[in-house]
Amino acid sequence: MAAEQDLKLEGGAAPEEPPKSGKKKLILIIVLVLVILGAGGGAAAFFLFGGEDEAAADGEAVAEVVEEAPAEPAQYVILKPEFVISFQVGTRQRFLQVSIEIMTRHQSVADALTLHEPMIRNEVIRIISAQPFDELRTAPGRLALQETLKTELAQIMLREAESDDVEAVLFTNFVMQ
Repeated sequence: MAAEQDLKLEGGAAPEEPPKSGKKKLILIIVLVLVILGAGGGAAAFFLFGGEDEAAADGEAVAEVVEEAPAEPAQYVILKPEFVISFQVGTRQRFLQVSIEIMTRHQSVADALTLHEPMIRNEVIRIISAQPFDELRTAPGRLALQETLKTELAQIMLREAESDDVEAVLFTNFVMQ
């Protein structure tokens, strides 16, 4: 035994083993991280794939959603200059200033909107002028005006460009005085 001790001393310092408690902490941390990741992955899988049975039972609804996905990016046609329309409200003169953009997903409709802009501007002014001023002051009144404009512009585009793909009429500025 004394010879073994001499050998250890002569060969230099023997490498010391790291304390066992450090290895245990490292293993504990790794196991804890794996448990957390597993729980997170399981929760994600549950939320992502949990509704699959309902979707499979309602296969037609899934097919409709896929068909409605827009194939082309939205294009906006800006009607410049903005519209200024006067209203006679009682004894007072009132004004509406509105900037309008028309959204479509087809280049042919965007080109037709630009080509027929004088006719479109005339229809927009005619429709807005026919609206009661007090209704335009309310959010439902503005939404109804947007829907009316969309319907009328779609009819014009169907007649002139043989396509009624006007997706939306947007008010980018709406000031009443």
